[in-house]
Amino acid sequence: MLLIPAIDLKNGQCVRLRQGRLDDVTVFSNDPVSMAKRWADEGAQRIHVVDLDGAFKGVPGNLKAVEQIAAAVNVPVQVGGGIRDEETVQRYLNAGVQFVIIGTKAVNAPHFLRDLCIEFPNHVMVSLDAKEGRLALNGWSKLTHHDAIEMAVHCERDGVASIVYTDIGRDGMMEGFNHEATSKLANAVNTPVFASGGVSTLDDIRKLKEIEHTGVAGAVIGRALYENSFTLAEANKIANP
Repeated sequence: MLLIPAIDLKNGQCVRLRQGRLDDVTVFSNDPVSMAKRWADEGAQRIHVVDLDGAFKGVPGNLKAVEQIAAAVNVPVQVGGGIRDEETVQRYLNAGVQFVIIGTKAVNAPHFLRDLCIEFPNHVMVSLDAKEGRLALNGWSKLTHHDAIEMAVHCERDGVASIVYTDIGRDGMMEGFNHEATSKLANAVNTPVFASGGVSTLDDIRKLKEIEHTGVAGAVIGRALYENSFTLAEANKIANP
């Protein structure tokens, strides 16, 4: 089971938002590269990077920082936020990024996701961000009527490598992740699903382990690691005994 530390980039800094709100930002580091190295040194087998500026503006805003992170660590890096064209995908992959994560455009332009999966097989992930089962777009600023599970099935059909599922009501709130919704979505597809949003205690890691059989491959963890709620080593002992 993969426990993946998150590095959220805003103006080149490592930050965390609460429920995706730009007006509720905590800056954890001015040096995201050293943060990536720290997580790799502590046992991370993958690093999750989000370009928050890109997510809200629709174009990458932290390309240089992402390139530096990919060059600095010897573990796979997955990147999302503002990836809306093939040129951006190619640039990230050329920089050493292993996986690109498509969010808004996977919903708005399904053919784009399908074409990317054909052109870059095993390198394309999708991020499904939902509140009460409905998908949110554009940095979570717009709630749609699209059903998260139906979209997951479509994405699997298109050939995505894996799915990151975020309950935006829990994200950054340290209230625990939505294990019921996550396991329900994972059960509906054969594609590996990563939980995201709200993992805050070692009990959450135990719950994650309990639903591993449904197809949950791990979790993206942010604020809990930055606020020292537990260490990555402690979590890994539970996730991978």
